[in-house]
Amino acid sequence: MEQNEFELRKFVAPEFIFGIDARKLTSRYAKNFGARKVLVVTDPGVMAAGWTDDVLANLREEGLEYAVFSSVTSNPKADEVKEGTEFYRRENCNVIVAVGGGSPMDCAKGIGIVSTNKRDIIEFEGVDKVDLPIPPLICVPTTAGSSADVSQFAIITDARRRVKIAIVSKMIVPDVALIDPATTSTMPQELTADTAIDALCHAIEAFVSTAHSPITDLFALQAVSLISSNLLPTLDTPDNSNFRGRLMLASLEAGLAFSNTSLGMTHAMAHSLGGMLDSPHGECNAILLPHVIDFNFATVPERYKRIGEAMGLATMGMSPDEIRSALHSRIKYLREAAGITHTLTQMGVDKSLIPLLAGKAMNDPCIVTNPRQPKKRDIEAIYEKAL
Repeated sequence: MEQNEFELRKFVAPEFIFGIDARKLTSRYAKNFGARKVLVVTDPGVMAAGWTDDVLANLREEGLEYAVFSSVTSNPKADEVKEGTEFYRRENCNVIVAVGGGSPMDCAKGIGIVSTNKRDIIEFEGVDKVDLPIPPLICVPTTAGSSADVSQFAIITDARRRVKIAIVSKMIVPDVALIDPATTSTMPQELTADTAIDALCHAIEAFVSTAHSPITDLFALQAVSLISSNLLPTLDTPDNSNFRGRLMLASLEAGLAFSNTSLGMTHAMAHSLGGMLDSPHGECNAILLPHVIDFNFATVPERYKRIGEAMGLATMGMSPDEIRSALHSRIKYLREAAGITHTLTQMGVDKSLIPLLAGKAMNDPCIVTNPRQPKKRDIEAIYEKAL
């Protein structure tokens, strides 16, 4: 049954500043939040690119004290959150600044949760489990993809169980996002491609989510259009600030959409893969997305038709099956042209792992808003197709 177009929906977003040099407002916001000492959460790659130093210099200009926590890996681990929380307390900080991609931002959210709620981060898995507000959080994203800077999601890896947990709560929406496209200029090609396809997946899954609304639809479709038309030009001319700015804008818009609609089966399956193999999140999404669209298509064909049109497909006169096939091909082409050519087998997935992966995907909160509810065997079949 088609949902009422104006079903009750809420829309949550932080304050955000978008544009060149937004990162230079960090100290102003930190002072506004009453910073005594700032915990700066970052990672070695972002430090090497110079963006962390940039933000630290900005804090020094205002005479603000800070401590830097950079022991963050890709797919941040529960142990890193614990270590960061202990560091936050030891250094007597009261404001958190995250500088980096999804990993430092998710780790910073985790540190915020544990520092005020005083329980292990794993206990907050699921929706609305965070009771107390986190300390003031300022995000300076340096990739165009995760959208952790505007979302109510944090994804943390439980290395012991080899699963990624999703924490979804209004309590972890950052207080302000300082979104500066200039920071993406140092991203290597592979990271540019992975994060952009992640954002594309955010937008597509938000648009077909059972929790979509007219407001989220606007952001989702615009993000699909921007990524489709700007990803390959960005990879061809990586120094073009306009192309990079459009990808950063698309990441923001996709984030505003999925933060309020949740996601779907692609992300549930990608989280399962990432938790088990510690593999790149964007790459997992890129491999799975066309197969998930094939599975979902017949449930919401009109929605996927509009996604195809936003990607530049001329759908006039096409049958639904032709649209599905064209959309599958378009996403596959975009992914491969961006250099994402691996199969799951090449990423280390053995067929014997599939039942375990599918079981974990079935328990992921993102599966709840997928337009078609899968059985475990359906998920296994998609993993098998992606081998």
